[in-house]
Amino acid sequence: MKVGVFSAKPYDRSSLEAANRGVHEFVYFEPHLDERTAVLAEGCRAVCAFVNDTLDAPAIERLARQGVELVAMRCAGFNNVDLYAAVAAGIAVARVPAYSPYAVAEHTVALILALNRRIHRAFNRVREGNFALDGLMGFDLRGRVVGVVGTGKIGAVFAGIMRGFGCRVLAHDIAENPECVAAGDRYVPLDRLFREADIVSLHCPLTPSTRHLIGAGAIAMLKRGVMLINTSRGALVDTRAVIAGLKSGQIGYLGLDVYEEEADLFFEDLSGRVLQDDAFARLTTFPNVLITGHQAFFTEDALRNIADTTVANITAFENEGAPVHAVPRPKA
Repeated sequence: MKVGVFSAKPYDRSSLEAANRGVHEFVYFEPHLDERTAVLAEGCRAVCAFVNDTLDAPAIERLARQGVELVAMRCAGFNNVDLYAAVAAGIAVARVPAYSPYAVAEHTVALILALNRRIHRAFNRVREGNFALDGLMGFDLRGRVVGVVGTGKIGAVFAGIMRGFGCRVLAHDIAENPECVAAGDRYVPLDRLFREADIVSLHCPLTPSTRHLIGAGAIAMLKRGVMLINTSRGALVDTRAVIAGLKSGQIGYLGLDVYEEEADLFFEDLSGRVLQDDAFARLTTFPNVLITGHQAFFTEDALRNIADTTVANITAFENEGAPVHAVPRPKA
């Protein structure tokens, strides 16, 4: 099967080719997939897309006119795909539901440790010959309350790591994870989690109900000086509200691996340009903010699993008419 791979980086090519072993014909395109670039997929029966590609109704309709029958997402999320348009166009949508929960959970912990002990600031100081400790004081994680919003595979792994530090875990989800319950994590309403947690970490999907979950109202409920971490989806956080929370001191630490307007920033080298996103530029001025460019997933293990699952989805669709991990059809 001929597959157009969009938002393709060198590491995508390497991992997909290793998993494919010459079975399918992959054609790699560096641009993001959207209505304008969909023309590049002419002659492809499938497209392979990533988190910042835009598969809205116009893009889906154009792909369908060109003969595309499958959208294979090489990620777990699919909030950037218009599933109603895909159903109407007869296009199947597949995803990678669990590539490596450990990769994202461990990166989340890395952000917490770096923020707490000011590793990013200490690194720069030492390089400049400054060995003063003023401004670098952290706190013991042991005994702190960690709020985990979303206890799927990633959230559950993260909770387990934090228990290993001696933290008490409060959890919130629409369905309790038996693994977390058995380990002693306590499920509580979201407002209580916000009020009691010293660290709040987001691991829930982006849906209409979770968009801007962390807005002005939620920030007002948070414990003053809280550490807020988001390694899930950028739009869970209202950026302007968070900036106001940082300025007031309500938010004491902020760690982000995702950003709600990241499509125009992340995965690209913009070091020679002036950033046009004023909100993002403002975030980078705070000494208690640490941002990474959507790299939490980026481990050898995760890339291998993503590629293996993506190829399996494409092969199953070609041979059996349905991918292994199909995204469920939306409710009418």
